[in-house]
Amino acid sequence: MSEKRIAWVITGGGHFLEECIEIAMNCERVDIFLTRAAEDVLRMYNLDARITAPNVRIYEEGKPSSPLVKRLFGGDYSVLVVAPATSNSVAKFVYGISDNLATNLFAQAGKSRVPVVVYPTDLEPEMVSKGPRGRRLKVYPRPIDLDNTAKLRTFPGVTVVNNREELEKQLQGFES
Repeated sequence: MSEKRIAWVITGGGHFLEECIEIAMNCERVDIFLTRAAEDVLRMYNLDARITAPNVRIYEEGKPSSPLVKRLFGGDYSVLVVAPATSNSVAKFVYGISDNLATNLFAQAGKSRVPVVVYPTDLEPEMVSKGPRGRRLKVYPRPIDLDNTAKLRTFPGVTVVNNREELEKQLQGFES
């Protein structure tokens, strides 16, 4: 049997995007799944050329019920990482909506008991984020977004991380 890989979903969030790409590119075996919004945001932040390495396979969103999700059931992946995860994705995870690549992968990971690590973009009532042109922006997540992040923390098999260090620590257990 071949070694398991990390399934990494990038959603349309700019917050934490650069550091998430850096971490993903340092993984030994990773498949990157890009939502349509992620493709746009990567271009907007001029980061699309940074997701390339010999150990990386890239999958772009096709149909919402992409056949790629079946690989979770096949045992190809040791973990599903969603980083960064937008408030939209987190809300859909919490309420069981599976209508795009990210939400379908999340749902199927739960059904196949593949551990999930989520790095949400909305973690604090007030945050500073780097915009597309490098400008620092103040961001004020809505109470409902913070509530959904809190609800996601209670899901069995799901680990919500608060920062880069926690994400890197979680990945250590899945890279061996």
